[in-house]
Amino acid sequence: MAKAYWVATYRTISNPDALAAYAKLSGPAIAAAGGRILARGLPAHVYEAGLPQRTVLIEFDSVEQARAAHDSPAYQDALAVLAGGAERDIRIVESV
Repeated sequence: MAKAYWVATYRTISNPDALAAYAKLSGPAIAAAGGRILARGLPAHVYEAGLPQRTVLIEFDSVEQARAAHDSPAYQDALAVLAGGAERDIRIVESV
């Protein structure tokens, strides 16, 4: 089974306090679902049409595990805390 990567980019962060509260809940929720945060923060460098946006990269053992983590009650609680505090783009990509 191929690993999967959850890639989140933050287009805007309008409420840093909501983001901090989200981080306190989301990290444990993701870890409990089998996710491993590999990288987070601003890019060290961007190329081509890249944007200097906060990016988070999380590894899972499968696409199904990543989807289950996102849909879990614990992660949904974290999302409720973030509501309106940031505009994000989340993608789940299967490894090759």
